[in-house]
Order: sequence, then structure tokens, then C-alpha cells
Amino acid sequence: MNTSTRLTRYLTEKCIPYQVVEHFHSNSSVGTAITANISLKQIAKAVLLKNHEDKKLLAILPAADKISLSALNDNLHGSYQLMKEQEVYQVFSDCNPGAVPPAADAYHLSMVCEQELAKLSKVYLEAGDHETLLCVNQHDFKTLMTSGKQLHFSREVFH
Repeated sequence: MNTSTRLTRYLTEKCIPYQVVEHFHSNSSVGTAITANISLKQIAKAVLLKNHEDKKLLAILPAADKISLSALNDNLHGSYQLMKEQEVYQVFSDCNPGAVPPAADAYHLSMVCEQELAKLSKVYLEAGDHETLLCVNQHDFKTLMTSGKQLHFSREVFH
């Protein structure tokens, strides 16, 4: 297990309890959901974006969904685009490539959260490796998301 030290330190500092859920190694959200026996809709994934002024934004959405940049940009009156993988690795240097935790404040990033996640009783967070999820209840997930806007900017993708 190689969870993000920034993430676990942040959760501890904010007194947010979590349950560690270990699973077989997986390089995809679908694989993680299958090996952990959890619905894709309950896993919160993070996508790092930036605008033309190089302002970064962490978009947090269900792993079953695909981000709609047009919907996000319309809501925010912005021009955000996906960041290149190399740039993402630099921001999340304590994580394995492709294992971005959905905890913007731990990385001093602005965030936006898909409002569909607010309907779940439990939310599973990528922990910075490809073998661990952290489970938090809805109250604690909302605490994690307080600094961001809640918007509808994604749609479910059928896997």
C-alpha cells in the first residue's frame, strides 16, 4: 500500500474518519470497482484541469461519469481544458501516475464537485495508489468538498 501521505495527513488534520479498502491492483476505475466490489457510481474520481491563465481546477465526479468540459465551462464562465499527464504527475508527486485523490484542499487546488456525489451515503476516494480506496460517509465527504462549487457537469458513461 502506497497511499498519498498528503491525503492521509489532511484527513487526520481535519478529523475526517475513513475506512481503508484494499483491492487488487487496477489501472482503471472499472477495474477498481470490480476488484473492490463497489459500484462505479460510488467512487469519486478526480480530473485536473487548467485554463488559459494556467489556473488549475480539480473536477471531482463519479467514476461512472465522463466530464463535460462544455457544461463545466458554461457553469464557470471559463475555458478549462484537461492537463497533460506529465503536468498532473508533477502536482500529485506523492501519488502513483493515474491515481489522483479527489481532495483538492490537500493539494491547495481549487475544485468543483459533481452534485450527483451528494446523493450517496458513502463515497470511495482514490488514495494515491492503484490498490487502495478510502471510504468516507456523506457528511465527511461534504466536509472535504466545502471549498468547492457543487455543479452538474458530467454524464454517465455505460461500461
